[in-house]
Amino acid sequence: MEMLPDVQACQPEYPINLTRVGLTGVKKLVKVLREDEDRPIVLISNFEVFVDLPSDRKGANLSRNFEVIDEVLEEAINEPVYVIEELCGEIARRVLSKHEYATRAEVKMKSEFIVERSSPVTKTPGQEVVDIFAEAVAREGHVRKLVGAEVVGMTACPCAQEIMRDQVIRELATLGLSPEEARDFAAKLPVATHNQRGRGMISIQVCDRRCVSLGEIIKIIERSMSSRVFGLLKRPDEAVVVQRAHSNPKFVEDCVRTMAQKVVEAFTDLPDDAVVIMKQINEESIHQHNAFAERSATMGELRAELGAEETAGCCASSPSPSAAASPSASPPSTSATTPSSPSTSSSTPPSSTDPPSPSSPSPSPSPYSKIDSEVPTK
Repeated sequence: MEMLPDVQACQPEYPINLTRVGLTGVKKLVKVLREDEDRPIVLISNFEVFVDLPSDRKGANLSRNFEVIDEVLEEAINEPVYVIEELCGEIARRVLSKHEYATRAEVKMKSEFIVERSSPVTKTPGQEVVDIFAEAVAREGHVRKLVGAEVVGMTACPCAQEIMRDQVIRELATLGLSPEEARDFAAKLPVATHNQRGRGMISIQVCDRRCVSLGEIIKIIERSMSSRVFGLLKRPDEAVVVQRAHSNPKFVEDCVRTMAQKVVEAFTDLPDDAVVIMKQINEESIHQHNAFAERSATMGELRAELGAEETAGCCASSPSPSAAASPSASPPSTSATTPSSPSTSSSTPPSSTDPPSPSSPSPSPSPYSKIDSEVPTK
């Protein structure tokens, strides 16, 4: 029987390297086991799988990517899967081994994670949806993985609140209170301000077999805003949520800086070369635009900055009255997806799981991690 030609292996009309060739929109069911529970977490996940393509090949063998996803997920039925980013890493390793002409394989995974919550006062049960994501990039000899989450919360504007506080003090003075009494009174009750629905995102990039707790990432994002939000609130719950938010006003910049402090505090075991990307988007209520802040850094850089700040704080003299009066970012309470990687002329440019270069834009977050007992789910 005559052999059919391998069209993909033919020479292309224009010998140009391609950065990523592969599949998108591959939906698969993923079961994640929990060490403390018999029942697995079931996720409907969206996969993207890519390899780079050299200039002497017309096309990639895309069916191999699909075969590898099915192989790995089928094995996951028989062997426990606890860590989602490692699942992406295993797919990336195998995809690279299947494409002998490729030097790099990339896997992305996104899913919705259902988190069980109860309201703060009445303890009314409910479910919240958190977007989680993971990536892995395999090159010969090593794999870099990225895991992260996007969480919705709320923020209260500190600037508008100070304007309203001044008006409250002036009004109280007209009722006969002294300036000191008026300030004390205004300090005891939350003062009105405008609010934003905030979307916080954290992704952490690590090498090879090291894993990051997804539950901890979700908690950090929630606690970096003015307050958590809930699907169902009774009146006593609503009062507490509003009071919490207005007692903890935050700019969009405050949220990202709080994330950075809490990441350093929580992940003491991560190496200094682990890359952290933190973003906050606040959907404004009194403006037509949104507010945005971002920080991309290694753990070593964040530790150095926070360490220098602590040293400066220990050596500094007592603050001046004006400094003491300025509003500070206080810590919060408990409870999109990612821009594309920067383009480059190289055939294998850095993705969000490649080490960032100082001259390039900060990498964009992408998907996943250990789903552990810290965040109860169904």
